[in-house]
Amino acid sequence: MTVRAFIQILLLAVLPLAGLAAETASSAANTEAANTTAAGAAAATGRIPQTPDFLEHLVDESLKIFDLKSGENTWVHFAVAAVFLIMGLLLRRVVTGIIFAYLRKLAARTRTTLDDKLFPALEAPTATFIMLVGIFCALKVLKLSVSTDLAISTGSRVAFSLVIFWALLRAFNGLLDHAQEIAIDKKLGVATFMPWIKKTLVVVFVTIGTLMVIQNLGYGESVKTVLAGLGIGGLAFALAAQDTIANLFGSIVVAIDQPFRLGEAVKIGSNEGVVEDIGLRSTKLRTAGRNLIIIPNKTVASEAIVNNSRFIGRRVEQVIGLTYDTTAEQMSAVVDEIRKIITTEAEVDPASIHVYFRDYSASSLDIWLAYNAKNPDFAASMVLRQRINLAIMKAVQNHGLAFAFPTQTLHLPDPITDKIAALPDPKA
Repeated sequence: MTVRAFIQILLLAVLPLAGLAAETASSAANTEAANTTAAGAAAATGRIPQTPDFLEHLVDESLKIFDLKSGENTWVHFAVAAVFLIMGLLLRRVVTGIIFAYLRKLAARTRTTLDDKLFPALEAPTATFIMLVGIFCALKVLKLSVSTDLAISTGSRVAFSLVIFWALLRAFNGLLDHAQEIAIDKKLGVATFMPWIKKTLVVVFVTIGTLMVIQNLGYGESVKTVLAGLGIGGLAFALAAQDTIANLFGSIVVAIDQPFRLGEAVKIGSNEGVVEDIGLRSTKLRTAGRNLIIIPNKTVASEAIVNNSRFIGRRVEQVIGLTYDTTAEQMSAVVDEIRKIITTEAEVDPASIHVYFRDYSASSLDIWLAYNAKNPDFAASMVLRQRINLAIMKAVQNHGLAFAFPTQTLHLPDPITDKIAALPDPKA
């Protein structure tokens, strides 16, 4: 059997799953009556199992080669059955030992890793499919009882449906694993959610595939009943689990928008901390005090989120108050020197620097200064801020000035001050 013939067999095996198989024609007049009796017996149960068409065609062509028309088993029947079994074993060994070995070597040379996952995933289902072809063809060659033929027909449909579904499931898993690797390599935010996305998609795939297999076996009405029950039960479940569903959709919103990732420092509403875990139901933050805050994802999706780890720069604004005995010349000189101190810092964005004598406050003359630190790291920005503050202190001291602090001056009339002065000293 060539690789082309094997591909044709594989394509023909998919037809029963898609509902495209036609009724099987009888290969001889002697077996027509037996098939009619079997169909009538199966009709009593409400379904008529059919052997996949490609098996019937393969067996019929083999019997024509040996011109076997006998209604009884002969040594030729057993010989043909043995040939099918041996061919199945040999072809299985060729496919797994030669073809897939070559495909794996070919996949190792490609840049993508998708084929490295798909070929190993499809190897076992393909080998099983070949063995099933050999086994069921061998059984179909033999002349067995009506009940046995019915069992073989049902078993073949179930077996081929399951092995094809198994192959699709393994290929689907390989595709999801490849997508997860890409998300992790590119550091996409969706990488955090890939494990539960994979589980959800696999559950949906298995559910749909199971229902399709059941319907293909002739239990269409049962499938409709199950789907109707799922619809009513799903409505009741949705009403009873509104918060859970809201949290699930909240996690989907977080996965799509990607406002934060694991390890980033964020502020969600009034809660602030480092993202420790992003789950289906909640997001966990670790605070600076090492407390753990668990926030429902529906809250995360509706609250304003401040991501402190995505600063492009940190802005500093300060007000420095000098005493009122500062002269205009001293104020102008100290303002110029403060501006020079900040400008000479390489870690400060020059376009963001502002230093001005701004206000006459109640107890001070206020100098307002603002600048942006290029490095968004908190520790680095604090080191820069401390260095600038110390330089400003030295500049104020060098000009003979002093920092103001809240004070009040009380002016009293002379008679009152004279009476206060005339009071005896309490320490005397």
